[in-house]
Amino acid sequence: MKRIIILLLIIFITNSFASNKSNEHYYSIAHLLKKLIPERIFDDVNNKYTTVGNIAMTITNYGTIGKGYCGSQPSCQYPKNSGIEHLWLGGIWIGGIKNGVLSVTTGAIDVSNPLKQEGFEFFNAPGSGILERSSLITSPNYRPDAISHQDFVCEFFDTITTGVQYHTPLGIKVILESYTYDLNFANFFVILNYKIVNIGYNGNYSSIDSIYVGLWKDFVVRNINITPGCNVGTSFFSKGANGYKDSLRLEYTYDHSGDVGFTDSYASCKLLGVSPKPQGDTVKSFWTIWQFKNTTDPYYFSPQTDEARYTKLKGYLTLNPPTRIDTTRINYLRLNPGNRVTLLSYGPFKKQDGTPLSLRYQLDTINIVFAIIAAKKFGTDPPSFDTELQKKNLYNNASWAQRAYDNGYKLPSPPDIPITRAVIESRKVTLWWTNNAENSVDPISGKKDFEGYRIYRTNPGNDILLNQDLMNQLKLMGDFDSCCNNYGNNTGFKFIKQNTPKMFENDTNKYWYKFEFPNQLNGFQYVYTVTAYDKGDPTQTLESLESSLLANAKRIIVGTPPQDNDWAEVGVYPNPYYGSAYWDGSGSRSEVLRKIYFYNLPSKCEISIWTLAGDLVDRFIHDAATYNGTDIEWFRTYGDGTQKFSGGEHAWDLISKNDQAIATGLYIFTVKDLNTGVIKKGKFLIIK
Repeated sequence: MKRIIILLLIIFITNSFASNKSNEHYYSIAHLLKKLIPERIFDDVNNKYTTVGNIAMTITNYGTIGKGYCGSQPSCQYPKNSGIEHLWLGGIWIGGIKNGVLSVTTGAIDVSNPLKQEGFEFFNAPGSGILERSSLITSPNYRPDAISHQDFVCEFFDTITTGVQYHTPLGIKVILESYTYDLNFANFFVILNYKIVNIGYNGNYSSIDSIYVGLWKDFVVRNINITPGCNVGTSFFSKGANGYKDSLRLEYTYDHSGDVGFTDSYASCKLLGVSPKPQGDTVKSFWTIWQFKNTTDPYYFSPQTDEARYTKLKGYLTLNPPTRIDTTRINYLRLNPGNRVTLLSYGPFKKQDGTPLSLRYQLDTINIVFAIIAAKKFGTDPPSFDTELQKKNLYNNASWAQRAYDNGYKLPSPPDIPITRAVIESRKVTLWWTNNAENSVDPISGKKDFEGYRIYRTNPGNDILLNQDLMNQLKLMGDFDSCCNNYGNNTGFKFIKQNTPKMFENDTNKYWYKFEFPNQLNGFQYVYTVTAYDKGDPTQTLESLESSLLANAKRIIVGTPPQDNDWAEVGVYPNPYYGSAYWDGSGSRSEVLRKIYFYNLPSKCEISIWTLAGDLVDRFIHDAATYNGTDIEWFRTYGDGTQKFSGGEHAWDLISKNDQAIATGLYIFTVKDLNTGVIKKGKFLIIK
C-alpha cells in the first residue's frame, strides 16, 4: 500500500495525468518508486532494452514490454536509432481456474485509472534483476549457456495483492527469456519465451485448470522525430490500422494516416509455439481487438473483469453471445485506422496425449513463445495501403523467427564479426581488422567456410534523413574473397592484407588487414564497417551468409587530430557560416540543430567565444579523450552515442551560455591549452 499511497500523493500534487495515453505513464511506475522509496520492496528494472540487431525493445522484470515514447530510451524502435517506434506497451496475460475460481493475471491493460495500478499484477523478488548474457565470444556478457546473441532472463510472480485493485492471484511464477540476433537476415525480431509455474498462494497448492495465455499489446507505429510521443493527445494513437493472418498466427499494425512517408513499417506479433503440445495437433492462435478504454461499443469493448478478460483470451469479441472476429471485420480493421489494443492468445493447454492439462503445484511447467517482429513495407504502393505485396518482408521476417524457434533457437551462422579499428586523420579514415573470422566454424554444418570480406561506408549527409535505416545507407566500397576456389570473384587479399600485423598501444589484437578511405569530408559523420562472409551451404539451401553490418559499425566524424604544439593554427569551419550548413538538416528544429567546428585543437583546452564588445558568449572544455559531441542537440538527434571524433575538433551549436541562439555578426574566440597555458585566438562570422 505504501507504494500506491506515495504515487497517489505525487500525482495529485503535480496533476500530471490527463485522459490520453501519453500522460498515463504506464512505464513510469518503477522510475518513480526508485526515487521515492529508498528501501524498496521490489526491484523493478525498466531500463533494459535490446541493443543487438536492428530492433531496440524495452523488456522489464514485472511482466511488461515496451516503455512508451517519452524520454531517450527506445520502446520498440525499428530500425534502431531511426525514431520509428512500434510498441507503446505490452504485457503477458494468464488465465485459468483454481478451486473453481476463475482468475486472469495481467501484466498490463488499457487502464481507465492508472492511479490504481489495476491490471499491472506481476511483481519481482527483492534483489532480483535482469540477467544479460550472449553467445558471442567477443561480448562482455558472454556465457556458454546463452541462447542468442543477446538474452535477457528474469522472473516475476503474481502473489502480491497489496495496493492492486481487483486482483485475485493464480499463484504463478513466470520465467521470461528473450532472444535477439545480430544477423543481417534475422535482426528484426525479439523472441519472448515464457515459462509458467504454479507456486501456490497463501497455502493454496491446488492445480490450475483451463489455462489460456496471451500477449496484450498496444502497437502504435509512429516516427517520434516527426511527431513527438509525449503530451500530444489521444489523436496520436488513433492512426494505426490492424490486421491478422490466421494461417501464420500473425497479427500486425501499421501507420495508416499518422506519419505516412516517415514510418512505412509493420509492427507484428507471432505465436511461435507452445509446450506441451498434443501429438499431431496444430497450434492455433486466437486474436482479439478492442478500442482503447472503450466500455460502450458492443463489439470492441475493453474488458473490465476477469470473466471478460478470460473471454478475450478465448478469442471472443463479445461475451453474450460469444462472437469471434470474422473476415469482414478484419478487412475493415486493416484498412481503417483507430485507437486500438490487441491480444494474441492460445489455449486451453493440453497434455501431449490431448487430455486437459492441470498445472500442478511445483510439478509442471507450461511454455509459450511469441516473437515481436518488425518489417519495412515492400514495393512502391502508398504507405497507407496494406497489400499482400507490401507484406512480403513481413512474411519473410516472420518465417525467420519461426525458423529460429523450430531449430531450437539456432540459426545458420556467418563467419565471426571481424575485430575492427578505425584511425582518423584530416580528410582520411583507415580501417584495420583482424583475421579472427577466418577460423569460424558454422554451428550447424561444423565446417570452416570463410570466403571473404566486404567493406561498407555511408555517404556524407545521409545521417540527417529522419527515416533512416542504417543497413540500407551502408554502401559497398570493397569486396575481397579467397582466390582459386571457383567461388565468387577470386580477387584474393593482396590489396588489403599486410605482410606483418599492425599492433596498437593497449590493444593485444593483431591487425592483418587495412583499407584506406582518402578524400573524406571533414566535419561530416560517416559510418564504416567490415563484414565477413561464407560460401553458403547447398545442403541447407542457403546462399552465402554475411556477418552483421551493424555489430562493429564505426560512426566517425572526420577531422583534424589533436595538435599539441604551439605552431598549429586553430580555426573554425564553415567560416563564414551561412544560415544552415548542409550537414545541419532541416525542419522545425533547425534552430537547435546548427553547428560549427573548431579544429586543430590541443588534446585538452578551454574554448571561449566573445562578441566584439568583449562580452562572453559561451565557454566550454574540450577533452580529446572523452569528447563525443553529445553536449549539443545535433549529435543527440543524429548520433547514437558511439560516434568518435578525431580528437582535434569540437562542435558548437551557436547557442550562448544563457541558452539563446546567437545573432548575425563577427565573433572572437580563444583556445587555452590546459597543459601548457598557451592561448591562441581567431574569429568567425555568422550570417543568418
